[in-house]
Amino acid sequence: MRSEIVSIGTEILMGQITDTNASWIAQQLPALGIDLYWVSAVGDNLGRLRTVLDRALDRSDLVICTGGLGPTEDDLTREAIAAVLGEEIFVDPELEAYLRGHFARRGNAMPERNVKQATRTASTEALPNPRGTAPGWWSERHGHALVAMPGVPHEMRFMWENEVVPRLRKKLGDVVIYSRILKVIGLGESAAEEKIRDLLHTDNPTIGTYAKEDGIHLRLTAKSDLLEQAQALVDDLDVKVRAILGMHVYGVDEDRLEGIVGQLLLEKGLSLATMESCTGGLVANTITNEPGSSSYFKGGLVSYTNEAKIAFGVPATVISEHGAVSSETALEMATAARQRLGASVGLAVTGVAGPSEMEGKPAGTVHIGIDLDGQRRAIDAFYPVVRVQMKRLTMLAALDLLRRSLLGEAPNA
Repeated sequence: MRSEIVSIGTEILMGQITDTNASWIAQQLPALGIDLYWVSAVGDNLGRLRTVLDRALDRSDLVICTGGLGPTEDDLTREAIAAVLGEEIFVDPELEAYLRGHFARRGNAMPERNVKQATRTASTEALPNPRGTAPGWWSERHGHALVAMPGVPHEMRFMWENEVVPRLRKKLGDVVIYSRILKVIGLGESAAEEKIRDLLHTDNPTIGTYAKEDGIHLRLTAKSDLLEQAQALVDDLDVKVRAILGMHVYGVDEDRLEGIVGQLLLEKGLSLATMESCTGGLVANTITNEPGSSSYFKGGLVSYTNEAKIAFGVPATVISEHGAVSSETALEMATAARQRLGASVGLAVTGVAGPSEMEGKPAGTVHIGIDLDGQRRAIDAFYPVVRVQMKRLTMLAALDLLRRSLLGEAPNA
């Protein structure tokens, strides 16, 4: 099934709001086995909106619209759909009664302009919206479906999951679609795709690659008449991907890197302490986002200055000889954190967050050290991005070094 997303609203074109709806819907479609071919945005203009929807219905099996279902004069999605369908709009008494009840239950009288939200065409099915006042529309023309949902994200998502997806599943038939996400770290999107390129050119199962905040996600999807067969296809592809990417695969589906390292620490009966410079406590903050982290996390030290590093136990001679931004200093920071807080493992980061050079090293230079019961290891990285991104990438690299070390990866692997 070919699909298309149309985001409606002049505020999108003017850059006043970010269109998160389109990206969220796009992420939901692969799991349904629906291909997304086009994404477009159009302002609140009846003529242009009608042109966009008419074209979309001609070339796509499914058109998904968000926005323009409010009660004001510039909310024109209903009028445009009616024009494309060649049908008249009328007030649905049941919808009107529901909306008036919606306002009454909140102790308010419904403004008459909201009657606009109780309209539909003869062939249109209204989609309930218990989280707002704008019902959605499900319309069809020559077998092509057009869905209109509110632009408010939480209303749209609820309607998609509870009203639209069940209708799509009926339309798609009895085919079972099964997906699994493999989470990858330490590789960029293009590098990950290059490594698995020989696995990409199959129709069933398929692999989609996505750059995310916590690394690269590989969505493995299979279709079959039976769930067990679809799962078997994904299992087989999973084995092939892991054989190629190895330790770069750190989790599946809802797994989080901080959860993975926390579980490893628990399983091995180890405790953790951190010392951070350039990340300013982000590593400790992320670790403690995990429920139950008090079982293995002793605490974190933020040593943003050289004086703080020395006060926490880093030898002054190391900093004077190698500088505060060095592998040697990162290792001493890890050891100092482990010893000072009485932990089994010390994890430390130091680097140049920017904007200027420090000790002759460019902004984005990072050194990460780990001390696991006296066995020490350091890695270097370079993230030439803005400060907030650099801190996040450094945090992920630190947690990944911890994960790899707990799994027994050789230092030069």
